[in-house]
Amino acid sequence: MTSTTAITVRGLRKRYGDETTGHLAVDGLDLDVERGECFALLGPNGAGKTTTVEVLEGHRTRTAGHVRVLGEDPATAGLDWRARIGVVLQEATDAADLTVHEVVRHFAVYHADPRDPDEVVAAVGLTARAGTRVRALSGGQRRRLDVALGILGRPELLFLDEPTTGFDPEARRRFWDLVRAVRADGTTVLLTTHYLDEAARLADRVAVVAGGRLLEVSTPERLGGRQSMGAVVSWSEGGSPREEVTAHPTALVQRLLARPGLATSGEVPGLQVRRPTLEDAYLALLDAATGSTTTRTATPAAAGGPR
Repeated sequence: MTSTTAITVRGLRKRYGDETTGHLAVDGLDLDVERGECFALLGPNGAGKTTTVEVLEGHRTRTAGHVRVLGEDPATAGLDWRARIGVVLQEATDAADLTVHEVVRHFAVYHADPRDPDEVVAAVGLTARAGTRVRALSGGQRRRLDVALGILGRPELLFLDEPTTGFDPEARRRFWDLVRAVRADGTTVLLTTHYLDEAARLADRVAVVAGGRLLEVSTPERLGGRQSMGAVVSWSEGGSPREEVTAHPTALVQRLLARPGLATSGEVPGLQVRRPTLEDAYLALLDAATGSTTTRTATPAAAGGPR
């Protein structure tokens, strides 16, 4: 681990049950998370994401491998180390009869140098609800309270496990703003999410895990060769839908516009241009790992031609 690295993992293995026949949830995973970045861990259900994060948090012992989080082994780190991390679980048990302000003030006493409770409540956008009992909060507001407790102790590293599950679109975007603000304050963020648009918006880098193994680590823009994947141009011609994958969508659209009898009033019927998304790259990686085929809106440009 270097001074710029928050998390270093080498050869992480975790087997549940019998040492030889039990379920191998994580199989030789290597990972580095740099200080100050937002790092997203992606993968299907059962990929080993939760087990990996629980090992990093010190909540689960590993079978084998080298793990350092903020310079220490989570399996043996003490209370001083735990004070340096913040954890926001996917499901949290809360004190439903206490108000937002009471909950934050209560947990502040467990930290050696907590943030001011009023400032934390304001930071997560709950000042107007500070006197409201937790049981009366909406799902999005409860999630904001979870984050308030996660950042209360000024953590150097914040774990967010599926933070916006069940959020409506507006609440999700407000939560994204909150995560950006936390990161801007110098906190390293490790995020697990099933929402690919969330990872694309928040993460500096993403890692895809499947079957307990790491498939790739890259930026959202370059994952799985996304930068070289062709765009899908679709249109209607002769009453039938047409579609073509191309690395040069502008040139194709220009050819369609010049085609006799196709473009009426300067418009190509049903024209759509779909650029490859992080989801396209993610699904392509999973397909390659499992040998399956998943429907995508874009394929590598080398595939070319009509589809």
